[in-house]
Amino acid sequence: MAKLKLGVIVDEKPVKLTVELPVGIHRDLLAYAEVLARETGQAIPDPSRLIAPMLAGFMATDRAFGKARRKNQLAAEG
Repeated sequence: MAKLKLGVIVDEKPVKLTVELPVGIHRDLLAYAEVLARETGQAIPDPSRLIAPMLAGFMATDRAFGKARRKNQLAAEG
């Protein structure tokens, strides 16, 4: 089986955020949670907990975002 991009979900203090998802994305999120639970042996009682690590991974690999963020941090420091 292919290795998923997400691993074990870290339990951190959350910030409450309400979002609306298209039904297809919600269906895929549920399916991803099932596959991840099988691969890691960690039950995912609430698939919405996958959203934060997915967003973090997306932002971490977005080169344009990283470049803009570094530019803004340097501007704020100087």
